[in-house]
Amino acid sequence: MTTLQALLEKAKAARLNAYAPYSHFLVGACLETNTGKAFSACNVENASYGLCLCAESNAISAMIAAGEKYVKQIVVVVAGPGVSTPCGACRQRLHEFSSPDLPIHVFDLQGASKTYTLTELLPNAFGPDDLI
Repeated sequence: MTTLQALLEKAKAARLNAYAPYSHFLVGACLETNTGKAFSACNVENASYGLCLCAESNAISAMIAAGEKYVKQIVVVVAGPGVSTPCGACRQRLHEFSSPDLPIHVFDLQGASKTYTLTELLPNAFGPDDLI
């Protein structure tokens, strides 16, 4: 099991590697799987804005590439002031690999934090059970 503080430190470290020359909005994320492994990542922007990759999405991709399939909790860090929640696309990606009560811990660098569940951020989510 990875502590919340350890996940936060890994997310902060990943944030420093973000490639964000356009928005200057550096984001770091670190998720823990149900087997206790941690995967961290940062956002990667592109001049063609639609090709930008979110930190949360990159962490999920690293998790999948390592053979893991379930997110137990995730930490997201932004500079602030104030905390930011994952975008809608990342919420949907998290829904694919977690449960509705997934803890999403959001922090800024000034120490502000808030924890949401996935259901709070993505009510009435569309998922595999909705496919015919």
